[in-house]
Amino acid sequence: MIGLLQRVTRASVEVDGAIVGQIGPGLLVLLAVEPNDTEAQADRLVERLLGYRVFEDAQGRMNLSLVDTGGSLLLVPQFTLAADTQKGMRPSFTGAAPPTHGRALFDYAVGQARARLPERVATGRFGAHMKVNLTNDGPVTFLLKASGPADGG
Repeated sequence: MIGLLQRVTRASVEVDGAIVGQIGPGLLVLLAVEPNDTEAQADRLVERLLGYRVFEDAQGRMNLSLVDTGGSLLLVPQFTLAADTQKGMRPSFTGAAPPTHGRALFDYAVGQARARLPERVATGRFGAHMKVNLTNDGPVTFLLKASGPADGG
């Protein structure tokens, strides 16, 4: 699984003119599921997203996590993150999971995050054309991957 996380002061997702998810300070995460991903990868990615230290402590160092700060999480499905862009002038999406598998693992990851951060997790809508608005704080952006045990997990 791939998560592109951005530290934000606020973020929202709009579908068909209506806001379907929004947060204040926290993390906006664009999330891609790859074909061989399992619940184990989803668990690992959620663990990393909630514990990744990207917020500043009193000394101005990135030492605090989302859990530490009490911030919110906005998870947005984004299959294009798994695109193969190595050749040509058009991306290939063979690196993205089929929609049924992608939706199941996205929903699973959302459930895992909500179990750990009740009332602080919002989402985009899987398969919808979304407009994502954000104010990146820093800017701070990181690409995280959760691999299987054979890949160093």
